[in-house]
Amino acid sequence: DEYSDFIFRFEFKLEPGANNGLGIRAPQGCDAAYCGMELQILDDSAEVYKSLKPYQYHGSIYGVVACKRGHQKKVGEWNVQEVIVKGRQVKVILNGETIVDADIDKESTPKTADGQNHPGLKRDKGFIGFLGHGARIEFRNIRIKDLAEKK
Repeated sequence: DEYSDFIFRFEFKLEPGANNGLGIRAPQGCDAAYCGMELQILDDSAEVYKSLKPYQYHGSIYGVVACKRGHQKKVGEWNVQEVIVKGRQVKVILNGETIVDADIDKESTPKTADGQNHPGLKRDKGFIGFLGHGARIEFRNIRIKDLAEKK
């Protein structure tokens, strides 16, 4: 199903250097980071990622909104994440700490943090999916609550 307003909860466990993402409000068949939104799922502690831009670390809205860092558990431990999307507001809670609370319109005006075109920011609904990049990541307790008003 496609979702507009929702709460998405899941637990994840990373291996060293793992990189993944959570695509939200994305259509099928394109790069969710641009034609939808991608929330980073990433091993922030990996040496290979030490020089990332602030909008590329775990929990960030890729290319658009930087997260508050320091709340991810050690590699190999389970993390709990909640994503709340209501209208133009996107909130990411990692292990009980709000790491993103952003109005995507304000965050992308006059341009996005990475200066790229992100047409997916204008979408009001779409699919949700994990965006694997080849690393092993475990997920469990995946739940979604649709907050959209039924017509």
